[in-house]
Parts: sequence; structure tokens; C-alpha cells
Amino acid sequence: MANTFKWGIIGPGRIAGDFAGGFKAVSNAKIFAVASSHPQRGKKFAEDHSTDKIYNSYAALANDPDVDAVYIGTPHRFHFENARLCLLAGKPVLCEKPLTVNAAECEELIRISRERQVFLMEAVWSRYLPLYQQLREWLDNDVIGEVRLINSTFCNNVARDKDDRWFNHDLAGGALLDMGVYSVNLSQWIYGVNPESFVAQGYIGVSNVDEITSVIMHYGRGRMSQFTTSLITQAANDMLIYGSSGYIHIHPHLCVPTEATLFDGNREITVSKPLRANGYEYEIEEVIRCVQSGLLESPVMTQAETLANMRLMDDIRKQIGLRYRFESFSSIS
Repeated sequence: MANTFKWGIIGPGRIAGDFAGGFKAVSNAKIFAVASSHPQRGKKFAEDHSTDKIYNSYAALANDPDVDAVYIGTPHRFHFENARLCLLAGKPVLCEKPLTVNAAECEELIRISRERQVFLMEAVWSRYLPLYQQLREWLDNDVIGEVRLINSTFCNNVARDKDDRWFNHDLAGGALLDMGVYSVNLSQWIYGVNPESFVAQGYIGVSNVDEITSVIMHYGRGRMSQFTTSLITQAANDMLIYGSSGYIHIHPHLCVPTEATLFDGNREITVSKPLRANGYEYEIEEVIRCVQSGLLESPVMTQAETLANMRLMDDIRKQIGLRYRFESFSSIS
């Protein structure tokens, strides 16, 4: 079809495979091209998702004139260089979270996006889910009064696979950047401001990444948010939002929930918001809408919010003593 929005995929790994599943519920869009540093992986991805073109070079995909936008699903360490390549080629970018490893890299990508007038968005799919739209409506209507405390967990007991990113220091592994980013993002989104202060504790294991991190953030006027993220513990992976007159329970799994229960003092209501596919369809549609509207960023997940969250995670890493050896001293000291 002439109006089909054509996507390119850089890094056809596990997450990219999940992302591809969202296209089942998106009309007039397809995965058109894939690029991989592992030719067999790219070929297999193309076969699984009926992709037209296969590239062994990221640059070749970025310079394909038929590609309308690029999704980047490589390990965290490579997000910056991959996104930079695409932006300089004039290609709109949707890059998996975290957008970069640190704020310095994030600032540079935003600078290029604005200078070159090219769309850039961090792939925080949670922001676009139907359940979180319901949460936003409840919060905006003060159904639980003023929010005073947020409590969340995102913990999985992950196998120590040397070939995976989780415990890999050189791939910017660790709990905070991989899973804690959701709790950081949602806390910032709910309160709408940056915390005035925070206290963080982390355990840096033999892997030399944070295997468990707990943070308490203070947003002023007695408003708090606390979360724990871990690679070595299984948890409920839900979120509780306590207000002055009630509370909301976001059922597991907090990164892609479909149910929430509202307690407003007088009633208990459980709301179900099923997904049309697997949840990625909503951010796919948002990118298409923004690019076709000539926007440089999504108003739902702005570049400024991404940068603020990245700065906060830099500061948390400083407090728990995690600095990746490949980072320059100007990135995070």
C-alpha cells in the first residue's frame, strides 16, 4: 500500500521481537527492513516477520530512503551511537529505554534531534497503555486526593547468562537501567516534578553492576516515592499510589498492566483495560502520528522528561557507586 509506514529495526534481539508483535494491531504500518551485526539473526528475524530488506550494516539501513522511522533495540551501551547514526541520516528514531546510558549522551542526541529537525523518542511503552490513560484520568480528577506516597517493585530473579545483558557491565547491565527505569519514569510522570532529594542503596555484585537497588525520593510537601529493583529477587512487580483520601493499586506487571483497583474511601472498583496486541502497538502508533504531524517529540513522553529521568538515574548511580568503565569522566563522575 502506498500509505504504509515503513519501519526499520536495528538490533533484532528479544525486545525487538516483542516490539514486532505490536504490529498485529497497527494498520498501515509494517517492518520493512532489519539490520543486525549477526547476519543469521537478521535473516531469522526477517523470515519471522516478513521483512522486505535485510542489512548487515546499520548505516545502510539508516540511509535507506524507503525507511520512514527506525526502532533501536540494541543493548543499552550502543543506544547512543545507533540513535546518533540514524538522526544524522535524517531518520526519525524510537529507541528502547533507557534512551542512553547517561545524561551527557542524552543531551547530545536531543541537540542533534533539534538541530537536524528529526523526531526522537525514548520507547517507554508504559506511557501509552490504556490502563495508564485510566490512571491519568483518576489522578487529574483527584479521585484519591493529593498523592502522597508511591510504592513499587520491579524485581526478577534472572539467570546469570554471560551472553545476556542483565549482568554484563560492558553492556551497561544492572537493575536500575533495565527495570528501575520504569519506577523512576512513573514516579516522575505521576508527580509531574523532579524530586527535591533522594536516598539510594544498592548492591554491586561480582558482576560489577547493581544487582539490587532501593530508592526513596522526596518530592516536597511530604510527597514520597519508594521503589526496589533487583536482578536477584522475585517480587510482586506492582505499584501502589496512596492519596489523602484513597489509593490505587496497579496490578502486576507494572510495565504493562491491564488491571487496576481504585479505593476512594467509599468504594472499591477494579478496572480492566485489555491490550489490542501485546502493548507495543500504542507507542508504534504514537510515533507514526508524531512523524506524520511533523513533530520532533511526543507530547506524552517529551525529550525534557527523558533527560530529567536520565539525570536522576545518573545521580542514583553516583550514590550507589556504579560507574561503567566505558563512560567518560565528563559523563558521570
